[in-house]
Amino acid sequence: MIRNIFESAKIALQALWAHKLRSILTTLGIMIGVMTVVGIFSIIQGLNSGFIDLISGLGSDVLYIDRYSWVMEGQEWWEVRGRQRITLDQYQYIQNHSRLASLVIPQVGTGSSVSRREHSLEGVQVIGTNEHGLGTGFGPQNIEEGRFLSPIDVERRRMVAVIGERIAETLFPDIDPLGERITVGRDRFLVIGVLEHQGNALGNDFDTNVYIPYGAFLKAFGAWRSYTIAVKVRDPEQMEDARIELTGLMRTARRLKPREEKDFAINNQEMLLNFYNNITRGLWAAAIGIGGISLLVGGIGIMNIMLVSVTERTKEIGIRKALGAARWHVMTQFLIESMTVCSLGVIIGMGLAAALAVGIDNATPLPTSISLSWAGLGIGFVVVIGVIFGLWPANRAAKLNPIDALRYE
Repeated sequence: MIRNIFESAKIALQALWAHKLRSILTTLGIMIGVMTVVGIFSIIQGLNSGFIDLISGLGSDVLYIDRYSWVMEGQEWWEVRGRQRITLDQYQYIQNHSRLASLVIPQVGTGSSVSRREHSLEGVQVIGTNEHGLGTGFGPQNIEEGRFLSPIDVERRRMVAVIGERIAETLFPDIDPLGERITVGRDRFLVIGVLEHQGNALGNDFDTNVYIPYGAFLKAFGAWRSYTIAVKVRDPEQMEDARIELTGLMRTARRLKPREEKDFAINNQEMLLNFYNNITRGLWAAAIGIGGISLLVGGIGIMNIMLVSVTERTKEIGIRKALGAARWHVMTQFLIESMTVCSLGVIIGMGLAAALAVGIDNATPLPTSISLSWAGLGIGFVVVIGVIFGLWPANRAAKLNPIDALRYE
């Protein structure tokens, strides 16, 4: 059996080599289909990984009170763009009155620059928060050396900073940054901690974040910006109760009348996940649609070349049958030939998809992922397309009458 399989594969390769141009054109549809499906598959996998890393710091048990919803559709932005900012007083009101919150954390941010002597870095994200702010934010966050903000730092509005790894490497290439001073915007801050490497996710560089006490942020950058209030819920089972409680507290803090619409939003991790899943479903539909059409065209091409091959080798089939080859031997041979043709298209297509994935990953902010699951996907393509589109020609070859086949010219 195994010998027959190898022999059939050898005959298939010889037939392909004898008709190189025809073989290339036949496998072209398979190549394009596989490259499309696998290429989009790698992009979606990379996006999944980057997106999960991005929102992992948000926490599934944390609600975020913000001026706007994280997910808006259609004309919603134009309807809500005039909302009043969320203030520090409203944060303090939530902190004093929420029964279901274990932590209430203010967050306010702005883009700025950092410098030290001749070294500088533009486009950093400065975040004003309290001593609990490290665990509630986009991206994974841990301290590499030093410490995070303390309650005393926050209470006394000390000009201290915790910096990202890239900032530390840029401003302090030769010395330990702890205990040194940097200029953030126009003010000088003492470095008390360095975050461990976090990398990029969806174009965001988390190694250029700077955390400072929110009181120091007010002194350095002004009080006119809107806050985000992160509320960690005591019991994850009470997320919906906490949402209702926070809605009532915010309406009171913002002095909204009972019939007035709320002018704030309560966001959480699940909203972003649902939005993201809706987007990736569209990508999957596009991949399946485009790839499916290409694979169908490629499969029809394989069927065509196999039917031509059966016609060209009719006399050979008659000789094999006359020498005792069973019907299933002939059928197996042509199915293996069909799968061999398909295999070439799949292998080349997957190679092109891998090159495309690497190019996209290096040249754009889009992350991509190459995984072992590609091998299973490729084998599936070979088996399904090779068998389905090779079955009719193989069956036709197997049914040939040996006497008629031997007389064929």
